[in-house]
Amino acid sequence: MKIKNMMVAGAMMLFTAVVTATPAFAVDCPKGSVRSSANTLGECNVKEDNSLIPTINQIINVIIGVLGLVAVVVIVLGGVTYVTSAGDPGKTKKAKDTILYGIVGLVVAILAFAIVNFVLSTFFSGGAGGGGTPSPTTT
Repeated sequence: MKIKNMMVAGAMMLFTAVVTATPAFAVDCPKGSVRSSANTLGECNVKEDNSLIPTINQIINVIIGVLGLVAVVVIVLGGVTYVTSAGDPGKTKKAKDTILYGIVGLVVAILAFAIVNFVLSTFFSGGAGGGGTPSPTTT
């Protein structure tokens, strides 16, 4: 049984080595690239979007992510307080309130993330209702 497992593992390693060692030929570069075709995706030289909106979006997402992380830490601390309350009604109530506030904070962070991304993608990328130029109609 051990020999069979070793053979399967060896075959998998050999397959992985062969697949990763083969060079990629004529990669189709994504839209907006400086080069239309290249040997690797890194050679396409994709132009970066230097507008302000993606930067603002990234900053807001990081802030909301940190707030979500803080909410999870508050929930964990409330759980630890609840477990270590030893039946004291005051500590138990405080722990339950802490867990509740943490859950509310987490829900608010998730909703804020969704709303911010929706607003930025809708109004600043020419999406639906974004005020972009309408497509020509054919008759």
